[in-house]
Amino acid sequence: MRLSLLDWSVIAAYFLFNLGIGLYYARRAGGSTNEFFLSGRDVPWWLAGTSMVATTFAADTPLAVTGFVARNGIAGNWLWWNFVMSGMLTVFLYARLWRRAGVMTDIEFAELRYSGKPAAFLRGFRALYLGLPINCIILGWVNLAMVKIIEITLGLDKRGAIFVVIGMLIFTAFYTAISGLWGVLVTDLFQFVLKMAMVIILAILAVNAVGGIDALKTKINAMDAAGGQVGSRLAFFPDYDSVWMPAITLFVFLAVNWWASWYPGAEPGGGGYVAQRIFSAKNEKHGLLATLWFNIAHYALRPWPWILTALASLILYPNLVDKESGYIKTLLDPNVFPTYLRGFMLAAFAAAYMSTIGTQLNWGASYVINDFYRRFFARDKTDKHYVIASQMVTVTLMIVSLIVTFYLESIGGAWKLLLVTGAGTGTVLLLRWFWWRINAWSEVSAMICAAIVSLFLQLVLKWDSDKPRDFAYLMLVTVAITTIVWVTITLLTPAEPMEKLTAFYRRVRPEGPGWNRVAAVAGYAGVHSEGRLATQFLNWFLGCVLIYGSLFGIGKLIFKEWLLGAIYLAIAIIAGVLISWNLSRVGWTTVGETEFEPAKEAA
Repeated sequence: MRLSLLDWSVIAAYFLFNLGIGLYYARRAGGSTNEFFLSGRDVPWWLAGTSMVATTFAADTPLAVTGFVARNGIAGNWLWWNFVMSGMLTVFLYARLWRRAGVMTDIEFAELRYSGKPAAFLRGFRALYLGLPINCIILGWVNLAMVKIIEITLGLDKRGAIFVVIGMLIFTAFYTAISGLWGVLVTDLFQFVLKMAMVIILAILAVNAVGGIDALKTKINAMDAAGGQVGSRLAFFPDYDSVWMPAITLFVFLAVNWWASWYPGAEPGGGGYVAQRIFSAKNEKHGLLATLWFNIAHYALRPWPWILTALASLILYPNLVDKESGYIKTLLDPNVFPTYLRGFMLAAFAAAYMSTIGTQLNWGASYVINDFYRRFFARDKTDKHYVIASQMVTVTLMIVSLIVTFYLESIGGAWKLLLVTGAGTGTVLLLRWFWWRINAWSEVSAMICAAIVSLFLQLVLKWDSDKPRDFAYLMLVTVAITTIVWVTITLLTPAEPMEKLTAFYRRVRPEGPGWNRVAAVAGYAGVHSEGRLATQFLNWFLGCVLIYGSLFGIGKLIFKEWLLGAIYLAIAIIAGVLISWNLSRVGWTTVGETEFEPAKEAA
């Protein structure tokens, strides 16, 4: 694709604007680690939530959705739509608790909740494991996706595309290192608006190129009939016991996977960069609203432009071997996408890439510095020292991720294994907030058991997680064995000291019968009723109705099924009103910053 002077000017303006934001926030971010990693805990909900959405919108995300739609139709998106239920749990049960905890990272929570050497080990191990290998594999994966996009759009060979991506990575690492989370948040806002505007424009143009919505529906149905497709690609739900989603697999996705598996951006109970944004929010109300807005935008608003372009690409390029590249093909086609907008679209892809990279660099550095370096090696240094160390780690992560990119094809199987080995740990991650008896050994045993069982099933018994039925049985067996093991270990090992539990209770104030014993010792017996917890579960249910109702309602209106669309949206609106009414009756806690101290335990 040949770029014009206008295209290059747009791309240059995009990079200069991001650089300006980074330079503007450089002095503020350099003041303390609290500013560098959490923006001084003063971020409004709309900015924190939009940043979450921007982070999950990576350069390869539209391509992945195109692949889902090509193989399995619109219903193929249930592979990630099932995580709505996990996201709503984070919104209504965990966001307020995370904000009250006042920690800098979700890893630090280990020593706030637990005590002694097991807690220290858990914190240090997870900091290095998630902050270095897992984070760098994610960074490498995003780098590789951007390399492929550059190859296709600019017509470069792989070496040339890699050099372009290296330049983008260095640029992103630079403004992230100097501006901290403030720079990431504000650039995320700008980048999200740009990339959403462009994918919406592309979707409209792609649908128009096939003759409009009515023609798209007719041609997709004809294509399905000619190809012997079971069911319609336009269906929102998979056919019962379909090849790609057998009944047992659908059951696992809807009833097990969303709470039992660790997945970046949808961790059970919240975690990772989602938790980081909650910590950075002004207060617990802003933290809850940020995660609510994230889930609405992530699941209900964002998918449809990708889905429409994917469907159009199937009609426009029916013989394309690599169906995922159909998305890129539409923007390269002058009969679909006007040449004068290509600069804006390339800037949008750069935004998708950089928003994810910026967050991963800042989030990974927070783990390495706060939960490993400062905790175990340099506990009494100045804030300036930790900020400089954070900047150095940011650059180091950039370099390591580049190395991973070159070898990613050889470790692709390892990436799949890493994702599946988190299966089964979700129960302890959820219940540690609501049952006082859980201790550090609960989490340690769950991590070890889940990894051993999952690896045994895949490497020894040859269960393939890429096969739907194997995946379902892999999940069920791993979750069952892991849960039995960690519950047994919990009951056989001593509980955390009552002093630790009461301190945690006073700070976080978890609700429910699982804390009655500790509440009595702390002098809070009867203060927090289980009725509030029941209301939170009601809000969780209503939140799922809100998201799915909005998702399906918008989709039905797009496909001109007016009555069904109106019904779905009406249900979503009612759910939203009930949630608002329930939240208006909740007492919000404003915790002073002086109460936030890093969790410290003797090694």
